Amino acid sequence: QHGPHLPTGTDVYVPTLQLCQARILLAERGVKALIVPPFYWGINDVSSGFPASYQVRPSSMVELMADVFGSIKQDGFKHVFCVSGHGDALHNRTILQGVKTGSERTGLDISFVTDAALATRLGLDLSDPYLAIHAPAPPFPAKFLDVHAGQWETSIMMHACPGLVREDLRSTLKSTDYGPNDLAEWRKGREHARGKTPLGYFGDPAAASAEEGERWVAGSAQCLADAIERRLKDRRR
Repeated sequence: QHGPHLPTGTDVYVPTLQLCQARILLAERGVKALIVPPFYWGINDVSSGFPASYQVRPSSMVELMADVFGSIKQDGFKHVFCVSGHGDALHNRTILQGVKTGSERTGLDISFVTDAALATRLGLDLSDPYLAIHAPAPPFPAKFLDVHAGQWETSIMMHACPGLVREDLRSTLKSTDYGPNDLAEWRKGREHARGKTPLGYFGDPAAASAEEGERWVAGSAQCLADAIERRLKDRRR
């Protein structure tokens, strides 16, 4: 579901790298942070028509998140920040529900760290106390929409895990050259997504570069660190 050139764990590798970089920035500001093991299983509503699109029920995901938050509380932490590497709308709404459920059960300050564009697309209230909104990461210079396993995501993987990108295939893949109407059709999911992107990617993988990926990760890590630091300051007032 991430094309013939990227690994099935792409949506875990990318946010893990972002968090590692954000943790370094936070440490430089005197904020110590722990990165817990990544949450591998989630909701794949849009991409469920593709192989290697593993998923769990939203209710199972919420309960597992709440259990993990309980363990984090036992370790003495008071603030938890969740970051998503997967753009599926139902997946991200479920993350927010897991954050709310975990907060109610544990009393911890738990927030979903995301940008305003995604929150708006999900129909969320930007003033929701369980959200920590950050500035958008630096955009990629793409002529057409590039949203899944294309130039953007492939560039990040080329920077983060170059050995996991199949270069022999990546360079041969043609750009989908899609616009907003195509994206709307693709987001209907299942056979609609499979019909629009039979090879699993939406964008231009051949245009990707490790340099662009490094630039994006640095910018996105800065955004995450800023949002986390701002949240901590607000809660300590």
